[in-house]
Formats: sequence, C-alpha cells, structure tokens
Amino acid sequence: MLRWPVRPVSATPARQLPEPRRIPLAYEMKWDGFRAIIWRTDDGIRVQSRHGADLTAVFPDLVEPLTAVLPPRAVIDGEIIVWDSVRGRCDFSSLQRRLIAGRALDQQIRRHPAHYVAFDLLRDGGGAELVDQPLSQRRGKLERLLAGAPAQIAVCPQTGSLAVAQDWMSQTAVAGIEGVVAKPVNGRYQSRRAGWTKTRARTTAEYVIGGITGSLARPTSLLLGRFDGRQVLRYLGQTHPITADQRRELTEVLRGMTFQGGGSGHPWPRPLPASWSAGRPGSPTSTYIPVEPAVVAEVEVDTALDGTLGKIRHGCRYVRTRLDLRPDDIRVSASGTSSPTNRLADDVAASR
Repeated sequence: MLRWPVRPVSATPARQLPEPRRIPLAYEMKWDGFRAIIWRTDDGIRVQSRHGADLTAVFPDLVEPLTAVLPPRAVIDGEIIVWDSVRGRCDFSSLQRRLIAGRALDQQIRRHPAHYVAFDLLRDGGGAELVDQPLSQRRGKLERLLAGAPAQIAVCPQTGSLAVAQDWMSQTAVAGIEGVVAKPVNGRYQSRRAGWTKTRARTTAEYVIGGITGSLARPTSLLLGRFDGRQVLRYLGQTHPITADQRRELTEVLRGMTFQGGGSGHPWPRPLPASWSAGRPGSPTSTYIPVEPAVVAEVEVDTALDGTLGKIRHGCRYVRTRLDLRPDDIRVSASGTSSPTNRLADDVAASR
C-alpha cells in the first residue's frame, strides 16, 4: 500500500544507451530538475522529494494546476523544472535558488515559474494502485489522466525507438536536458530499487567542495573531495578556473561556509602539498580557504578517474552546485563514477 513518503524507482548510470535486445525498452528524456512525487489528497496537493521532504511550500505555483487535473487519491511521479524561455532550456540554477530564497520566494516564483513533467502513475483517481502493472499500462493511463492539463503540467516524451533516443542525446546539450532514461516496457514500479538506466549526454560527477582558492567573495577554483568509508574527507582534485557567472552563484552559496571545525573535521593541511595539487614533486604548494564540506558540486570530467573514490587525474570543469544533494548522497562505483541520490537543499541548509 502506498504511503507517504514513497521511495521512487532509481536509475543506474550507463555510458551508452542500452539496446532493446532481450526486452523491449521505452526511452524518455532525462530532465534537468528535481525529482518529485505528487500526492492528491482530500486536503489538496502535496509535493514530495525523492527522500520524503515536503516541498509544497517551495512550489506553491504548482498547487493550482495540479489540483485542476488530478483527482483525489491520485499519485504521480515526475520532475519539477524551471524553463528559461529566452535560452530555450531548463534552468537548474533558478530552480535551486528557490531552496534558499527565504522571503524572496515570491519574487523567484514570478520570475521563474515551475513546471511539472510527469512520467509515471502510481495510483489512479479511483484509488487503485498501479505499481504492479507494466509500464506500458501505467503510461497509457497517465496520458489519459493528464489529457487537457494546464500548460504547467506535461507528460514526458517517450519513444520505443533507439534511433530517436540517440537523436535526443545529440540535442540535449542545446535543450538543457541531461540525457535519456531507458525503462523496461513490461517493468513494474519497484520502489527503492534501480529499475531503470540513465545515460547522460556529458560525463559529469559529483564531489564535495572542501576548499576554494581566491576568496569567499571572489572564488577562483574549487578543491574537491569525497568522504571515505570512515567519513574522512579525501582530497581528489581541483577545478579549472571558474567563470564570472559561476563566481556570482558560488559566492551566494558559500556565504558563511568558512570551516569552523567540529564534526568529522577537515583533514586537509594548509597549504595544500604540491604532490596533492599537481601530482609532481617540487610543484608550488597551493594556498586555499577551507570551507565546511556540506555543498556538492557537479563537475565535467573525462574517464581518467583513479581509485575507488575517483581521484581526478586530468582536471575538471565546474558545472554547478547541487543543493538538492548532500555529501552522503554520493554513491561511488568501483570505477570512481558517482551515482547520487537526490535530497533537498533545505536539509543541507539546516545542517550548516
């Protein structure tokens, strides 16, 4: 029986789109947003994060359009996005700013209204739970349920054609979509399990920001790490210089994050040894400012990651902060690549 909070199906990372050899697959666009379960209760709409936080107050602009289309007791799975109509792409930064907006939330809503892209139906309006039905049946019912929905609510595009999905992959960088998710057409909705496969259009990974070069007011690069099995933050690499636009975002996020000690501690020495920062004996040591290891950064990397924690061999390019993730959400495979599970940034802010 479905009860709040439900843990949604997750997706396993893959470097290439899987081919439908033994079982038929459905391919869907992977949106650059926040995963969210929508519950239509007798009292109204509730918006649940992947890990069970109640986000209704953060996305009040979705309540009315969802109420208009969902009958009581219905439960759907999907993604919350903010769309930048000028650039024609998802705007993840504007989405994240809602989580730290505070009193400025109304202003953020007016400037950057949220949209919801649904891709699964867990319970219909009659109260019938559909998790044991195949995806193809759930999808058909979802399409019928959301027919004629307001403009803020959409059904995720889906195709059974590998060729079409590959075209999507080549266009995702333009559209601001992360990649493609492949799902077994006959698959059940298995809560808490990795029943799907996700392929990103670019190779990215998640690391914890442990320090910065420059200053908190003008950061120039990020020092990155991950926690090992003993909860010790291990240094793993440094980003290339960040851009002016990225600097403005980071300044806001890192405000008040200077390391104060306590907890698991900050084990990196100051200055950073040359052998750590460049890997070459005799290289200049790196001075930096330690910060509280509470913020996750997404970086663009190549495949040259060393060790089980993913030491960055050839440098990396900062993409964005991930306020929807916490450091302990990062799960690292044997190859060093990360497979994060989403958690809300209000949890991160509360831990500062």
